[in-house]
Amino acid sequence: MRGLYLVTPNWNDTERLLASTEAALRGDASLVQYRHKEADAALRLEQAGALLALCRRHGRALVINDHLDLCMEIDADGVHLGGTDLGVEHARRLLGPDKIVGASCYGQLALARAAELAGASYAAFGGFYPSLVKKYDFVTEPALLDQARAELALPIVVIGGMTPANAAPLVARGAHMVAAITSVYGEVDPESAARRFGALFAMDRA
Repeated sequence: MRGLYLVTPNWNDTERLLASTEAALRGDASLVQYRHKEADAALRLEQAGALLALCRRHGRALVINDHLDLCMEIDADGVHLGGTDLGVEHARRLLGPDKIVGASCYGQLALARAAELAGASYAAFGGFYPSLVKKYDFVTEPALLDQARAELALPIVVIGGMTPANAAPLVARGAHMVAAITSVYGEVDPESAARRFGALFAMDRA
């Protein structure tokens, strides 16, 4: 797990969603999370199924935000759980050992430790910066990544107001993936936007 962690916006237009996501996948986005906080069950099923087929064609994983039932129904690659969702241990038990189970850990290393013990596939920390999508009641300090890298064996995802510029120091501190919504889907050219995030990791490998 390394590179751009692409998170979908609250778009009802499935055709537009698929076109922008495919462009980002051409730009080498590493993983897609389907997240639509306002969709009804029918739209979620339609969009998630279409995104899964798209991700399969590009050889990328699709994880579902919050909805473990939807993940199981379409046989997606995994689920991402927040602080108020079903627990990681429960999801791991239902999905088995081979699916991705991600955990939002906000700015709390203790949550990440618990998630790792429960079988999480990665720990997501944030928000680090002001977000146009989600209001955070706290700011996660970059120094947390130093502790996380020292204590966790899990890949680390950083979230919250990410741009290629402000994500760069977090990648330098050991973040494995950068989650982005607006900085890709809000751009005229999502493919180029995705490549700018990917370049952070090319520099990191160099």
